[in-house]
Amino acid sequence: MIPVVVLTGYLGAGKTSILNRLLTRPGTRVGVIINDLGKINVDTGLVTGQVDAAESIAGGCVCCLADSGSLDELLEQLAQPKLRLDAIIVEASGAADPINVDRLLRYGKAKGVRYGGIIDVVDAVEHEHTVDTAALAPARFSATSLVVVNKMDQLPADQRAATVARISERVRERNPGVAIVPVERAALDPQLVFDIAQSEDPVDELPLAAAARAAHDHASAPHAHAVSVPADQAADPGILLDLLEAPPTGVYRLKGHVRLRHGTGSRRYLVNQVGRTAHLGPAHPASDSADDGLVAIGMDLDEPAVERALRTALAPAEHAPTEHSLTRLERRLILSGKPEGE
Repeated sequence: MIPVVVLTGYLGAGKTSILNRLLTRPGTRVGVIINDLGKINVDTGLVTGQVDAAESIAGGCVCCLADSGSLDELLEQLAQPKLRLDAIIVEASGAADPINVDRLLRYGKAKGVRYGGIIDVVDAVEHEHTVDTAALAPARFSATSLVVVNKMDQLPADQRAATVARISERVRERNPGVAIVPVERAALDPQLVFDIAQSEDPVDELPLAAAARAAHDHASAPHAHAVSVPADQAADPGILLDLLEAPPTGVYRLKGHVRLRHGTGSRRYLVNQVGRTAHLGPAHPASDSADDGLVAIGMDLDEPAVERALRTALAPAEHAPTEHSLTRLERRLILSGKPEGE
């Protein structure tokens, strides 16, 4: 299932710059959905050459769709296996409300896709003069999974830390557990957003992304950290679910294949978690169980603590799982759109 990542943010915050940054990552195949509202600044060469497919939403704003039907149709077009996409990115207009976008994604009917996170881009210079001007923090932050504080380079060096602290405090009034990443010139590490399929651009495609990387002086992105723990035996489903419901501090994504105890037997599952939203489904039959385990990705991780948490969740189950654990697992599968037996 292809992750659908939504870029939201007030006009001028840098959504398109971040999108272009993500499109220049080597070895990725990305589908793009862009609003028709206003001028589209995505590099035409990237959209037609490096991106396998691009669609636009008539009407100008994702949040203004009467229902999720139109968006679902576009997502299904891009989710076709023949396109071999690694991710689909929706750049919502500056008028889009992340709360409505979140509703469209969670209650949509598109097949072949899963929630990949809502990234709200904040202008570090103008945010407190345009978006966050009321007594209460903006409600929009309650639906976001990642807040990117962009344009840090446009602030005096001695004001940057205090600005990020003020913005973070306000954001967390609405969303205490959200990840917040300050960046310069839209330099967001793609590893936080989606998996990288290859380390180099495919040789049978136009190397337009490589040309764009050479032509533009991108800032170096602060690198996300990754902690990996392998697993070769069945774990207790309840303990794994404890991890998914309360990931270690700083962990934004969790992914991997795990084997979980079911009575006297076991079953393999695919785990994909973004922020506090977990997708759990049956493992793909072609996946190699020798690669089972979990990878945690985030900024400023306490790597030893994260590794301990993963090892605890993946420890071999000494006893058959309780009925309560199996009920929790079943509920998680249903919420992920993959009930048992489907």
